Amino acid sequence: MSASSLEDLTTSGRVLRVTRWGEDVLHQPTRPVTDFGEELHQLVRDMFATMAAAEGVGLAATQVGVDLAVFVYDCPDEDQVHHRGVFCNPVVTLPEGRDRRLDSTDEGCLSWPGAYQPLARPDRATCTGQDAFGQDITVVGTGLLARCLQHETDHLGGMVFGDRLSSRARRKLDEQHEQLKHFYPDDWPVSPKGRREDPQA
Repeated sequence: MSASSLEDLTTSGRVLRVTRWGEDVLHQPTRPVTDFGEELHQLVRDMFATMAAAEGVGLAATQVGVDLAVFVYDCPDEDQVHHRGVFCNPVVTLPEGRDRRLDSTDEGCLSWPGAYQPLARPDRATCTGQDAFGQDITVVGTGLLARCLQHETDHLGGMVFGDRLSSRARRKLDEQHEQLKHFYPDDWPVSPKGRREDPQA
């Protein structure tokens, strides 16, 4: 089944296991996307299905075990307007100088489920790259969408948000995860979790 629009890529996917911090694929830079054909489109379908099953707002290919520079998102901005899409080969540009305002808000990750810690990030982010069909795209994100664009692009560079935390905050994050990880089966979200948590990216 060949895709012709974003809508075609948001259905018919299968739910995959979400990788966990410590697995090599999450801590290595990804390969650029050069082929925008059916293999990529099936990966994107599976990523949308997995993100929905995990109740996330964003998901990078590394989080389903694929070392490819692509992420999907379905996330509100600061005005609660939902944005949904696919980024291949993303580059994030952040405000500088007087335009740079930091927002310290709890952040979580589907690959370290159940744990949240505040992380200061710029409240606006511009992401450029290609869509799933190789067309150049630019998205300007505010609020949670700005955080999501930064979080997912970090994933594709081999960084998890815990790498940005202070040692003390990272210890607290790891303690939270340890306390709650028994709710998340090893193949989650293929197998459902034991209780509801807040959306993560």
